[in-house]
Order: sequence, then C-alpha cells, then structure tokens
Amino acid sequence: MDLRSYLEDRKSQVEASLFESVQDDSIPKTLRDAMLYSLEAGGKRIRPILVIAGAEAVGGTAEKVMPVAIALEMIHTFSLIHDDLPAMDDDSLRRGKPTNHKVFGEANAILAGDGLLAEAFYALANSDVVTDAKLLVDVIRDVASATGGRGMTGGQVIDIGSTGRSIDENELTKLHLYKTGTLLKVSVVSGAKLCGAADEELDALARYGENIGLAFQIADDVLDIEGDEELLGKDIGSDEGNFKSTYPAIIGLEESKKKARALVDDALTHISIFGDRAEPLKLLARYIIDRNK
Repeated sequence: MDLRSYLEDRKSQVEASLFESVQDDSIPKTLRDAMLYSLEAGGKRIRPILVIAGAEAVGGTAEKVMPVAIALEMIHTFSLIHDDLPAMDDDSLRRGKPTNHKVFGEANAILAGDGLLAEAFYALANSDVVTDAKLLVDVIRDVASATGGRGMTGGQVIDIGSTGRSIDENELTKLHLYKTGTLLKVSVVSGAKLCGAADEELDALARYGENIGLAFQIADDVLDIEGDEELLGKDIGSDEGNFKSTYPAIIGLEESKKKARALVDDALTHISIFGDRAEPLKLLARYIIDRNK
C-alpha cells in the first residue's frame, strides 16, 4: 500500500464532507467565514483519517464513520484557533497563514472555535448513516470525554500551569496524554466502535492510540527544534520561547527520538491481531515520527 495515495484519497473524502458541513446560510456570514478559514487552512487530517483507518481495520467503511471523522477534525481545529490566541500561545502563523484572530479579530476567533466545537456534536447527532442509537451515544460520550476536562481541555490547563516551571518526565507524559493523546486515541477507537468492533479489538486499538498519541507529541517537540519553518508553516522554537516543557528539554533530543520510535513499535504490536486490514494504521504510525511537518 502506498501511504501517500492513501492519505490523499482519505483526505479528499474528509474535506468534501467537512467543508460542506458548515456551508449553511443560517450561520452568520462572519462566523461561517472564520470557521471555514481555519478548516480550509490545510493540515494533515490525521484524526479523521485515523477514524477511517480504525473502521477499516474491523471491516468498516469511510462512509459509515464520516460524521465522527469530520467532528474530530472540527474539534481539533477549534483547539488550534484557541491555542493561537494572545491569552494562550499568542501565535501569528498557523500552517503558513495568519492565525484566525489576526484575520477576524480575537472575539470572532473565540466564537469561531466555539462554533466548531458545537458543530462537531451537531454533525455527530445529525448522522443518518449510523442506525444504532446506543452505539452513537457511546461514541458521543467518548468524544466529549476526550475533548473536555478529562482530555484535551484538561491537558491544556495542565500545560498552562506547567509553563515556566520545571516538571519531570512523568508530569510531562500526563500532560501530553491528556492534551494530545486522548483525541488521537478516541479517533482510532470511535470509528471501529461505530462498525461493531469486539471488545478485544477496541482494547487493541486503544493501546495503539495511546502509544501513537504520545509519539505524535514527542515528534512535534522534535520538529519545534529541527523542523523547517517554511514546511511547518509556523514559527520554529516557539516552545522554548514560551518556556514550555518538552521531551527534548527533559530527556534530550536523541533520547526523545528513541522514545518516539519505541512507542510506535509498541503500538504496532497491539494491532497485529488485525493482519493486513491494519496496514493503513501501521503506515500512519510510522508517518507520525518520520514526518517533516
């Protein structure tokens, strides 16, 4: 399987549904424009592609899980808009373009993030391709948990509290499992769950998701040091400039790379039960630590 072709194909499927979902005249134009600006800014679409790959590992299809796929990309995008705000990371570039608040103002950027978070759950609840209501409610609960205080939002609070002070590796791991790991984990599990995966399969995918979630963050920390600013589309060295705790700062650059590789190797052992159906998940795991942007 060619990873580039797979990513391009799944990305085009996701983006067609994603952009259409907010093209609604009942949404005020300024808000709609601000939401679309960040949705259309590009990105790897890792979370929705993981939803699809998780579904495919258990015999499902992209069509069956598209509502949760686009919902998770909306949630990710909302978090980026808010992360870039002056009260948070105060970034001026995102994916090579001015950040949302630089274009639409802080108030509209906050509201665009709020709007995308609500739209994510609207897309999930409004799904007409999932016929098992209880299963859908389970997935909505999982996504809400991964997004809120038990997951990404809680991780952001921990991140703010740790900025400018020294923390150890255990604290940093907890921070990133919350901030990044929970959303990646729920991505790969939710697609499979909607396709009727067995408990053993869900457990294997959850362990895979936890490992690649942490590996993804370590790779981001490394890219903030070694990455190409033009390829990344954002400022390099912002973690150090913002006095953020990172894996390279705590355990060193080379040890960080080794840890990321070990996490991916562990992730791959957990999905061996799926055989060839897990090939996209295997390729995605390797891509996470080999990417240059």
